Amino acid sequence: MSLAEIVIDIPRAHAEALSDALMDAGALSVSVEDADLGTAAEKPLFGEPGMLPETNAWEHSRIVALTETNADHVSILTAAATSIGLDQLPKHILRPVADQDWVRLTQSQFEPIQIGKNIWVVPSWHDAPDPNGLILELDPGLAFGTGSHPTTRLCMEWLEAHAPLQQSVLDYGCGSGILALVAKKLGAAKVVGVDIDPQAIEAAQHNALRNQCEIAYYLPEAYTATQTATTSLPSYVGFNIVVANILSGPLTQMAAMLAAQITSKGTLVLSGILSEQAQDVIQAYAPFIPLRIWAEQDGWVALSGQLSN
Repeated sequence: MSLAEIVIDIPRAHAEALSDALMDAGALSVSVEDADLGTAAEKPLFGEPGMLPETNAWEHSRIVALTETNADHVSILTAAATSIGLDQLPKHILRPVADQDWVRLTQSQFEPIQIGKNIWVVPSWHDAPDPNGLILELDPGLAFGTGSHPTTRLCMEWLEAHAPLQQSVLDYGCGSGILALVAKKLGAAKVVGVDIDPQAIEAAQHNALRNQCEIAYYLPEAYTATQTATTSLPSYVGFNIVVANILSGPLTQMAAMLAAQITSKGTLVLSGILSEQAQDVIQAYAPFIPLRIWAEQDGWVALSGQLSN
């Protein structure tokens, strides 16, 4: 598909409204930048600490609207300008966008990632840097979790350091299923993943198939149903290892439930927790299982603990 850009210089008062109107009129995407960029009049936008600026536009703004080359650019701009009450078309130019292999350009932004000592997360279009390593073929997709976030890394490194050989593992809040994949490839006999997002379950199932790993994935309601069906049986003893990489708030609320998933002398691993939140989470789990900080990375921690009985 051949592309072109409509470049429009416009005062800040109309920038956001015209941007929205251009999208409604048929633009493929719209961005706003400083028309004085690169000059002495350039002005950065700042908000208060921790907050976005009140407006995402500059006094002299430049809108760049991406369209197909054969689109009716005048009609798109006219419709957008009319819809926000402009009496005349704003100053603008049309410029072509150089043809590129967009697939290759996107893929070039994702390289293999090494986690721990021997784990590699490798996009499908790359060869594994170390073919003898633990290789996870995992493309960026709909669900969070490619190993790049510190909390994911911490959980993967814990699993690598405590290989669950012939053990059962529950990955609660599984996202892309990356922790479940690591557990299975490290020799776990049974692995189950649970997530509240149907898209995450779909992505996780796809990743398990791609990596030739037998893993059962469930939405919470379906997982609860499997528990109800099996808890009356003598063979149900929970999981040897439960891993949950979520956030401190949900983890705190789920303390009793997650602890109940662990078998006798089983282990719980939690992450998604900022360093300053660690003690609050440890306290929430204290009635069920003793936890401690296992490792810390970039302000995030992983907690772990084992049931004594």
